[in-house]
Amino acid sequence: MNSGRPETMENLPALYTIFQGEVAMVTDYGAFIKIPGCRKQGLVHRTHMSSCRVDKPSEIVDVGDKVWVKLIGREMKNDRIKVSLSMKVVNQGTGKDLDPNNVIIEQEERRRRSFQDYTGQKITLEAVLNTTCKKCGCKGHFAKDCFMQPGGTKYSLIPDEEEEKEEAKSAEFEKPVPTRNPSRKRKKAGKMEKRRDE
Repeated sequence: MNSGRPETMENLPALYTIFQGEVAMVTDYGAFIKIPGCRKQGLVHRTHMSSCRVDKPSEIVDVGDKVWVKLIGREMKNDRIKVSLSMKVVNQGTGKDLDPNNVIIEQEERRRRSFQDYTGQKITLEAVLNTTCKKCGCKGHFAKDCFMQPGGTKYSLIPDEEEEKEEAKSAEFEKPVPTRNPSRKRKKAGKMEKRRDE
């Protein structure tokens, strides 16, 4: 197929061009469409076949079907051109562009990029342990989870290895236990002694 030299994008339609192409092959993940006037085929991923969810592309198109598509992406990968097409932004009866300003395509691309950016990151408990509360200034919890009342006890999550050091520090912050009226205890004690006598 390839004559030894890398493919070029010269004879491909321009980005966001709408054309009618023939379905060359249907796979589990989409359909390959022949691009008129070009030996190259483009892929309509199953997410771009319909505005509804598509689980089996073979239920939407068959080999030989003529479909209206919009060219939504062209990129070089390993000396090969990957062409992305979309059926859902083109009216399949008339070929009319349903997304003339490419808003839907841009939103999906942005969503796809942001999803890829976060998939490699792992969430660990350490992230919470290293967080400082904006309300009380202690580590280990967020302001929304803070139990501190104004002038009250401060609470921190402390890692095991630093537990002893932190306990000494937190002793300074502990609220003194309120003392009870000693005369009340005496009265109660006096009453109890009287009952025993009776």
